[in-house]
Formats: sequence, C-alpha cells, structure tokens
Amino acid sequence: MKAIRNQQQISLVLALLGLCGGSLIAAERTPATKPNIVFILADDLGIVDVNAYAARFTGAKPAQMFYETPHLDRLVREGTAFAQAYACPLCSPTRSGILTGRNAARIGLTTAVGWTVRTFYNQAVPPPPGYISQDAIEWPDPNIKIPQALLNGTTLDALPAGQPGDLGRDEVTIAEALKGYESAFIGKWHLGGHGSRGWQPHDQGFEEIAYFDEGSSPYFNWQPGWDNRKLLYPKMPQPELLQGKSGDKLGHEYLTDELTEHAVRFIREHAGEPADGAKKPFFLYLCHFAVHAPFQSPADDIKHFESKPTRGWNGHTNAPYAGMLKRLDDSVGRIMEALATSGLDTNTIMVFMSDNGGVTYTDPAATCNAPFKGGKALQFEGGIRVPLVFRAPGRVPAGQWCEVPVDYSDLFPTFLELAGQKTSMQKNIDGRSLVPLFADPANKKRGYPRDTFYWHYPFNVIVKNPDDGQPAAPHSTIREGDWKLMFDWSGVMKLYNIAKDPFERDDLSAQQPEKAVRLFRKLNDWLDKNVAVKYLPALNPDYDPAKEVRARPFVDLRKQYLGDRRAIRRADTDPRFEILERMKQAKPVPSLSGS
Repeated sequence: MKAIRNQQQISLVLALLGLCGGSLIAAERTPATKPNIVFILADDLGIVDVNAYAARFTGAKPAQMFYETPHLDRLVREGTAFAQAYACPLCSPTRSGILTGRNAARIGLTTAVGWTVRTFYNQAVPPPPGYISQDAIEWPDPNIKIPQALLNGTTLDALPAGQPGDLGRDEVTIAEALKGYESAFIGKWHLGGHGSRGWQPHDQGFEEIAYFDEGSSPYFNWQPGWDNRKLLYPKMPQPELLQGKSGDKLGHEYLTDELTEHAVRFIREHAGEPADGAKKPFFLYLCHFAVHAPFQSPADDIKHFESKPTRGWNGHTNAPYAGMLKRLDDSVGRIMEALATSGLDTNTIMVFMSDNGGVTYTDPAATCNAPFKGGKALQFEGGIRVPLVFRAPGRVPAGQWCEVPVDYSDLFPTFLELAGQKTSMQKNIDGRSLVPLFADPANKKRGYPRDTFYWHYPFNVIVKNPDDGQPAAPHSTIREGDWKLMFDWSGVMKLYNIAKDPFERDDLSAQQPEKAVRLFRKLNDWLDKNVAVKYLPALNPDYDPAKEVRARPFVDLRKQYLGDRRAIRRADTDPRFEILERMKQAKPVPSLSGS
C-alpha cells in the first residue's frame, strides 16, 4: 500500500510539471493517478455576492459586508480565482456551453425557458423545415406592454442528444468525453425539455442521483414536484413525465442541505485507494438551485440576517436571500470537509462557478451587483461576469488571481486536460483549456489563445435596460481584448473599454466610431456564420413607429452598416407563424419522442 502511495506521489509531481509548462498532456494517466473533479455550479449568484470577490472589487473588508461566505472565501485563498470569468446572462445557455465547450448561441440555447413554453415536441406538432422538435414554437413575454419593433427569435428547450427529433444532432457532453470516469449529476438540469423523454442527464452520460429538469424549485417540500410523472401537456408524446427524481431521503428538510448530503455521500463512497484500477475516478457535477428564487431560507437564518448591523451594505438587504447564500456557502464547506476526511482532497480538483449574474429585477431585489452595471438577463458586466475558482492541491496554485478574460465554454477542455486527455481530439468547440493560466496567470506566454468572446440574446425581456429604464430589447455583444461592443437590436450600439472602465460608465462609441463599427461588423459576421436565422430576432410587421415610447426611434443598424441583403428579416417570413395557426388541428406525432 505504501508503495502505491509513493508511486501516486511521483505521478502527481510529474503531472504538475506538465501543467506548469502549460502544455497539453499527451497521454491519459493511469486510473490510479487521474484526478477526481467536483464541479459546483451556483444559480443566479452575483459576482460580488462572494465576499472575497466583493473585497477585490470594492476594497471593503468581509466584516463590513452583509453576506457571509467564509467557505467560498477559503476556496479563493486555497485556489486560483478568475476575476474576469464570463457566463451567459441566463442559466440554460451557460449550462449547455459548460457541458459541450461550445458557445450556447451556436447550439441554439439562447435563453432559459419555463414549462409553459410550447415546443414542437411537447405539442406533438411536426416542426417546419429548418426546425427541430425541441425548438420553442413561440416565446412571448405578456408582461411587456410597450410597442416592440422586434419579435423574438426562438430557442432550443433541450440539449440535442441524438434523439429522432434532433434530426441528426447529438452534442457531446463532458460526461461522455471523460473516458474512464464515473460521472454523476445532482441538482438542476434545465436542459431536457422539462421532462422530455430522451433528453435527461442519463441520456447525456450521467448517473442521476437526485435532479429536477426545471428552472427553479421550492426549497421546502420539493419532493412531490421532482417525483411528479403527470404530463405537462396531454399531447406530449411519451407515457409519463421524466422531469426528475428526489433520490434517497437523507434527512434534510432544506433542499440545499439535502443536495449537499447526496454529494457528500457520493464522495465518501468513492474514498480509498483504487484496487487494481477497478475504482474509477469520478466527475461529480453538483448544480445547486441556490440562490435562485423563490427566496426561501430556514427561519433561524432569516432572523439572523434581518437583525445584522451590516444589512444594506452595497445594497444587499434581502435576508432570505442572504440565508440561502449562507447555506450554499455551508455546502461548499461540507464538500471540502468530506474531501479532506475521505483522503480525496489531494487528488481532487474542486471548481466553483455561477451560471449568470445576480438578480436585480425582483421585488424586493435579490441582490445588487454594484459596482458592476446590470444583472441577470442583460449583457452588461453585472449580468455575465461571475465568480470562477479552481482548487487542486499540487495542481493549481493557491492564493492566485487571474485577470485574463475567460468564459464558460472553457471548462470542457480544461476538465479534459486536467484528466489527462487530449483536448485537440474535441472538434467544433469554442472553449480552450485554462490550464496554462494556472502557471502563467498573466498569460505572458499566450498559452491561452482566446481574446474574443460572443453573447447573443434574441428576446425582448421585461428586465429594464439601466440606460433607458424600458424593457430590454434583443441584444448581442462582442468582447475583443479590452474592448466590448454591445449591439441593441432596437437601434443602439455602445462601446466600452473594460480594462479602464469595468463598470461601463463611459460609452465611447461616439468618440471612436471606426472601432465601434469594426466590432459591430465582426459581431454580426459571427452571428450570421454561427447562429441559425431562427435564433435571431425579426421585424414586427405590426409595429407602429409613431407609438414608440423610447426617447429614440427604432433603427435597423444591420441595414445601415451591412446593407439591404443583411437587414433584419421580417417575422412574417418565418414558417413558425403558420404553425401557430395550425396547432389546434395538429395530430400527435409519436415518432418525435425518441427512445
């Protein structure tokens, strides 16, 4: 046994030398030396909700702050934290890109939908040419009352999994790509068409421990909803709903605590030395619902935060939210403890991230992302810049900050490289491994090659644009180096130098029009090459410019700068609108269901 441990230590040193050189690991490690990976994804957690991040961006001390995140702060101290890590502005797109290494808009997951959204699959309607079964038929927001010059594009409601309704599309997930690993999923899925058969975690390479295929969940008495088998729509072409399972009862009333207990049990079951290679390394993907609404926290936690003297710091006042964050932080601490007591911490990579920025549009507000601008559902920094931390003793330097911009799609190749697999074998991905940045956090050797990132959100949304106070119009964004251009499809482009102005206070588009137009062209060239037309917004044929409530008129900037051939298309040329009229007469199509 001692000889095995010595051999493991030698192998780990050799692996570390390889990582420090910033090169890809050419050959897979033996099962005894492959690291475990525990990835914790928080939901709707703002970047300054973590005190270590808040301290970095505001200069305040944790003792001055309202939230309490000692375990996350420890994770930052013991690992490498990324100060400019990006997600999508909403959860499902980020989750799709994490799993596949691809930009979410290229996949077709452009927003996070609820179960009320009708898809060709759940309505058993044959999709028209160019559409697949899990495309949403429509995605209106009835809360928006102002005139809309643009109608929404569409989105996928499920990550393609090779089902008949996917028409040949099958995204390779990290669970499928990690060879020789046991991959387990716990928590929020929200990538499976809300219980559609054929698109659940087990269809994407995971062992399902306890999960729910929905955007939110109650935190108390959640089990009935997770175990529900009644179809959401009577025409849904499957015998029962497969929306989740609550898993074994482990004795916790509060959802975050129970999911944590499932993770701890999984870790403990995998403790000990591998025996003749029989015990596989594991990838544990823990997707907490915290701190997504509803704002429900144990009464003792609420009482504690309601009376806390620092309540109100940085606009943080929501006591139930603070309690939810405390339980999320406790979860991180419990998992770190389980890794230590099981002896797995020296051979486990622990990663923490949020899926988008903090929510600012609820009443009361969930949180405040100041000094960053905006929040969830917007592409300002407050909506897309998120905490990302790697901790791995012997593999990842401790107490280190990396200021290089990175994004969610980078996790896929990073996990593969840390597992000793060739990332060059993965085709058609956008992400690049972050491993070179662990040894070279300033990226002086250019081991991390990316400098351009794209976001796309083709929907009108009730969330107010902080610049005009109106519901936000469809918007797309490019960041190239230090420069960020935001394209509001209703007729505005804004240019920021994020290195000098991370809080987006100074729009430079008027001062530097050539740079703005160049980035606008580059962004739209990327959109036209990579994003299907159905996932772009369209002109509303019923729009009356005389009724516009914004202080500026609608302008088709694509037509203005790219020419008539690339102008925004008219919505009445989209075959979906004919489908909407025929839906009541449509017959079920069982062939859409898959296996």
